[in-house]
Amino acid sequence: MRPKALAGALLGVLLLAGCGQPADTAAPSTQTPATPTPAPSVAAGAFPVTVNAGNGSITIAQRPSRIVSLSPTATETLYAIGAGPQVIAVDDQSNHPAEAPKTELSGFKPNVEAIIAEKPDLVILANDLEGVLDGLGKVGVPVLLEPAAANLDAAYDEINDLGLATGNARQATELVASMKNQLEQLVMAAPKGKGLTYYHELDVVPYSTTSLTFIGQIYGLFGLENIADEAPDAAGGYPKLSAEFVAKADPDLIFLADTKCCGQNAGTLAKRPGWSGLSAIKDEQVVELDDDIASRWGPRIVDLARSISEAVQKATS
Repeated sequence: MRPKALAGALLGVLLLAGCGQPADTAAPSTQTPATPTPAPSVAAGAFPVTVNAGNGSITIAQRPSRIVSLSPTATETLYAIGAGPQVIAVDDQSNHPAEAPKTELSGFKPNVEAIIAEKPDLVILANDLEGVLDGLGKVGVPVLLEPAAANLDAAYDEINDLGLATGNARQATELVASMKNQLEQLVMAAPKGKGLTYYHELDVVPYSTTSLTFIGQIYGLFGLENIADEAPDAAGGYPKLSAEFVAKADPDLIFLADTKCCGQNAGTLAKRPGWSGLSAIKDEQVVELDDDIASRWGPRIVDLARSISEAVQKATS
């Protein structure tokens, strides 16, 4: 699944399948956060707990044992912090890890009755669609809204939210510390990419992403310069670029986040009008990313950073 449009209200819907990121409102830091996120004040397993989620302060009376995740990113996080055994159903876009109990539940058009039929004691959403928050609230089902992260700190915060909510606070804190350490090591190992320009493609429209987004912040850690930052209409951080704009910018590196959805690679790019002479194509600096890893804000952001680090090392060698 990939977006056919990433602007306006549709962006939130598309994010559920891990196809893009939300706009940020301030320029992200280019420094890798090194200080571990403080552990939640409530001891793991001590309930009730109150989580400050996107839908406000949510109190969870007891450790949930029947979790329904309608967010692919949340699903990945739950398993990474050891909450997998507590998950009884995930949405139809949650494809990682393989053992997640995938169902026909939709995160795009959630059906309240179908969710209730799973008898959940906690539901996790990335967006409030189809009035699902209100519907579940009427029957007393706790819901955590964990929207697409605007930056790394927000991503870490959501991991800790899920740890606290599920009784896995310690594991969540350890995961965040590990992610920060791995990112720091990747940045330190890579030569600075300052002066190197890049283009990140979300889909074949083509939509891209600016530095004022979660994805853009990852690239910024390596000192890369984003050609989309010069787009005339930033569209909340996800501008629709023209083929001519990309050709004129002639980026040193091209990262494709539409390989699985749309079958894009260096060969297909070269067939686009005016693109065969792009430096990234001629110099074999086109990086084919995994669509999901390149768009979700959970534990596998380290894998995205690793791909970027390797590309910078290759481009500067």
